[in-house]
Amino acid sequence: MTTFKINKNDHESKLSLQAGVDVGSEELILVVRKNSKALDPQKFSNTPADRARLVKKLVKLPGIIVCLEATGIYHFDLAIALHDAGVLIMVINPKASHNFAKVLMKNSKTDAVDANTLAEYAERMDFVAWTRPSDEKIALRCFSRRINSLTNQKAAAKNHLHALTATQETPKAVLNDAKLAIIQLQKRIDRLAAEALVLIGKYPELTRTLQLLIGIKGIAETSAIALMGELLLLPPDLSHREWVKFAGLDPRAFDSGKSVHKKTRISKAGNRYIRSALYMPALSAKQHDPHVKAYFQHLVVDNGKKKLQAVCAVMRKLLHAIHGMLKHDVPFDNTRFYVIPTSVG
Repeated sequence: MTTFKINKNDHESKLSLQAGVDVGSEELILVVRKNSKALDPQKFSNTPADRARLVKKLVKLPGIIVCLEATGIYHFDLAIALHDAGVLIMVINPKASHNFAKVLMKNSKTDAVDANTLAEYAERMDFVAWTRPSDEKIALRCFSRRINSLTNQKAAAKNHLHALTATQETPKAVLNDAKLAIIQLQKRIDRLAAEALVLIGKYPELTRTLQLLIGIKGIAETSAIALMGELLLLPPDLSHREWVKFAGLDPRAFDSGKSVHKKTRISKAGNRYIRSALYMPALSAKQHDPHVKAYFQHLVVDNGKKKLQAVCAVMRKLLHAIHGMLKHDVPFDNTRFYVIPTSVG
């Protein structure tokens, strides 16, 4: 690689400039490609001051396209800073860059190599601009993901309590402490949910979305917050099929030749928070909504699906329904979810 120097004639000659940033929890590695040639990698700390320095450097390169991976929460502040500075930015699924690197037959894997792969992705692939969410939607996602984390901690605490009660040798003080941990986690969840509802109440659009979601049997306020925290940050022009794919609920077939025929499974190559937010509502809806229940029974009894497969199908169909509800601003219609067959004779 060569050292990057800005030439005053670069803009006039319409240089091809792309940048890839490998994002870590503590460090950012930048690689710029100039006319299909990778330049020396540069390191930045993943801190507000160094992110600002990186953005300032990229702003000086007119027309540059920057590519990042969606790495949990660590890429988010950089993506917002770049977008707000007017830099062209695309954020891609890590699996896309991983498979792209395989196509390029890259054997080494370092942060600098990964950053160069992202820059080359921006160079070769069609540009898809990242859509910046509003501040209130970003805040809502923070609430929903923290609630998700505490809910997982509560589930682990309940499992721990169950293990402790399996033996009579566990001291009563230990049992009480384990129970107290569960109670405290639930209080923290309730407090955050209440704060999230206050935030939602300040914005008519969010309030309407909440009303539509809780109109579905099985979706309570906490589940609605979890769904809103993820779905409202998706690009607004995605179709219902793209929502399903983004959530990793799309079926993945595996057939090869005449002998390899694996069972179809969901891809899970998407946002796990959406899947998590849909799971309990799907279980509840198949119990309490007659049309959802009939659809579930149809899959299990008539189509021979396993119960877990049928639950995933309900999750997928609920996501389809939610997409239509939010797009057209209409309440949930369970008769359109599944038409219950009428018995003949």
